[in-house]
Amino acid sequence: MALYPVILSGGSGSRLWPLSREHYPKPLLPLVSEKTLLQETANRLDDIEGLGDAVYVCNEEHRFLVAEQVAQIGKKPATIILEPEGRNTAPALTLAALYLVKQDPEAVMVVMPADHVMTEPQQFVTAVREGGVNAEQGALVTFGIVPDAAETGYGYIKRDGEVSGTSAFTVASFVEKPDLKTAEQYISEGGYYWNSGIFLMRADRWLDEIGQYQPAILSACRKSVTQGKQDTDFFRVSEADFLASPSDSIDYAVMEKTDRAVVVPISAGWSDVGAWSALWSICPRDNDGNVIQGDVIAEDTRNAFLVAQHRCLATVGVEDIIVVETADAVLVASKDKAQDVKVIVNRLKECGREEHKVHRQVYRPWGSYEGIDAGPRFQVKRLSVKPGAQLSLQMHHHRAEHWVVVKGTAQVTCGERVFMLHEDESTYIPMGEKHRLENPGNIPLEVIEIQSGGYLGEDDIVRFEDVYDRVQES
Repeated sequence: MALYPVILSGGSGSRLWPLSREHYPKPLLPLVSEKTLLQETANRLDDIEGLGDAVYVCNEEHRFLVAEQVAQIGKKPATIILEPEGRNTAPALTLAALYLVKQDPEAVMVVMPADHVMTEPQQFVTAVREGGVNAEQGALVTFGIVPDAAETGYGYIKRDGEVSGTSAFTVASFVEKPDLKTAEQYISEGGYYWNSGIFLMRADRWLDEIGQYQPAILSACRKSVTQGKQDTDFFRVSEADFLASPSDSIDYAVMEKTDRAVVVPISAGWSDVGAWSALWSICPRDNDGNVIQGDVIAEDTRNAFLVAQHRCLATVGVEDIIVVETADAVLVASKDKAQDVKVIVNRLKECGREEHKVHRQVYRPWGSYEGIDAGPRFQVKRLSVKPGAQLSLQMHHHRAEHWVVVKGTAQVTCGERVFMLHEDESTYIPMGEKHRLENPGNIPLEVIEIQSGGYLGEDDIVRFEDVYDRVQES
């Protein structure tokens, strides 16, 4: 069995705002360990011998972040497929299957969302090995989480008869998220599992099934792959063809319709980390039941989730509360209202604010920048450029820039001049002048950038050359 991880990294995780943002979503965050959820997912099947390189599917906006995080754990992706716009999980999986069958007609896919947690991953590895028998025989395997509580935040899978000679059961039905009374009934009856959204199946079998039940998805995805192109680690699908695909989930598109669905039960300490309350339940807690991260002083505080990223956070006489402090936003919520954080995100969008989209520190393929100060006709940023990296050769119509090097050495292109700047040296970039900033050194380059002009938006960039292929985006 040729086994390939397919890692879907398309979710935004709005219920974990303000840590999770549209341009830096939940899969890219280190929520339960030093590794991000994406990295934990990528490492989850390492104990399986002969495992193929993983196929990642992500939004084009996140491509450099995904590539860097994969490289940080020493892995080489088979490819990173870029979605120009999210179309839910069924089209994403179809893209991966179309890619894999070209590389290996017998490919078997382990389909994993990039934003789940498993505290006992070895149990999952065992279940994948067991379910592989069913997948090779043409079954569409899903993994059902053995429930330990009457949870209303998950869908359920009702099992039917045992598949002879295996640990799998045929699927009687998929059940939507129940109310509490119904969930308690499921637990009492037995034979129900939480729907994990994790699957195991042959790539060719998935293509047969999606073609039968959702031919429009298969047709659009096939055209988008045929017209797509490989760009280093990235595979760019044809945007127009892909956007013609209907939006649908794996469950709705196929799993609830097919007669080939089987479920393998697992107990692996699984959580989809769908809200702060779910994260509180799986993180280590102190003697008062508090999860504490960062500079926090908790007095007479119980069963709280407290995160401080940039300053001291103090609580007195509270319980069952969530407080998350970031550079530009603070969330305070009752733990039983954790699911409603997405309402705040929607409000921010309606008001045209940026806090739902980006953090104060914004990551770019060359490094990052962070807003320090801003006012009428000016703003100040701190740029951090990785060793050997460079910004695009670019120009601005509406702003001029001053650069002050505070750490490292910069190579500057300004018009026809190319020159070096060292620590405590500065230069001026006039409005309308072509320019580029590079780090030729072996340590990060830190630059204070003072922008001045009538319009200071990030979209005032005209790129002429770019090693990260972003010219067409400007």
